[in-house]
Amino acid sequence: MSGSANPRRPTIRDVARLAGVSHQTVSRYLRQDLTINEAMRNRIGQAIAQLDYRPNLVARAMRDRKTGRLALLLPPGTTVSSLSVLTGASSAAQTAGYVVELVTLGGSSESYTGRVLELADSGLFEGIVSLMALPQELLRRRNDPTPIVVMPFYDDHMRSIAELADASISAEIIASLARLGHRRFVHLAGDYAHTSARRRREVYLETIERLGLESAGILDCGWRAEPARQAVLDLPADSGVTAIIAANDVLATGALSGALARGWRVPEDLSVTGWDNNPVAAAMTPSMTTVDIDHERLGRRAMQQLLAALGHPEPAGDQEPIGTIVWRESTGPAATPRVPAGTGHQGLRSRAPGPR
Repeated sequence: MSGSANPRRPTIRDVARLAGVSHQTVSRYLRQDLTINEAMRNRIGQAIAQLDYRPNLVARAMRDRKTGRLALLLPPGTTVSSLSVLTGASSAAQTAGYVVELVTLGGSSESYTGRVLELADSGLFEGIVSLMALPQELLRRRNDPTPIVVMPFYDDHMRSIAELADASISAEIIASLARLGHRRFVHLAGDYAHTSARRRREVYLETIERLGLESAGILDCGWRAEPARQAVLDLPADSGVTAIIAANDVLATGALSGALARGWRVPEDLSVTGWDNNPVAAAMTPSMTTVDIDHERLGRRAMQQLLAALGHPEPAGDQEPIGTIVWRESTGPAATPRVPAGTGHQGLRSRAPGPR
């Protein structure tokens, strides 16, 4: 019988020999070290493909605990912001010569505690960064040297919390509109199961009171455009409202639709602001004033914390706010309130309007 039933698996030294480089250089290549020149990277890549080389990560981890891999923990679910956060984290890791693997943890904190310990003890990852809260007991009782950095941006249901739910920039929006003559506002609120919706409502109320402005009501729309549209259609003609602060761009779009249906011009008769900087908001007519959150920067911050724990130089402190107001065509100076003589302003009750 010719040949072998179990041919020898190619090693990193075989790759190095074929590529004409040292095995240390191949190791750096596998960690995505960007300091290797392009010609050398091409030779190593061709040698790996020719030999069908696959790194034995378990053996490598057992030998020196250097795998070039970092784990990023997220709860299950889908949210657009998590993709940008992951992009920022991966970029920071790659610059330092690592690759990032996404691990989702479902269930209660008790159920995924064991999973986190397994990941840390496996030796497959040099470090772990969690974008969800982890039980403090888990972190206290560990004796494994693998660093775990916790930067909780999401709850167990992939809803924004902590810094990602900060709404303080709303106060700047309202103050800026007040300087343009706006005195009477309405807030279109999101789903209060989300910390972000609750925070935006709280900042709205605090700012209205602090600046001595008037709120004609808080209307609960649950992140849906149609209730927001109906809320504007239901505004009394003599409400005196000249500005709407919507909890996100979907609600702002609904408000704009309602205003146009009533023949109100935006921003000449009514100013509208949103949140999230949805690409559609920029393409609308009029384009929507909104808040842009730098999710990639948050991801980089989290990963840089882990890299510092691994011995890499700490970056210069980044204390700048992650939110930026994007002023567009949907906001402008306040118009003369639409109030018939002698009638006074009509207030609104806080309610949850729906399609009619």
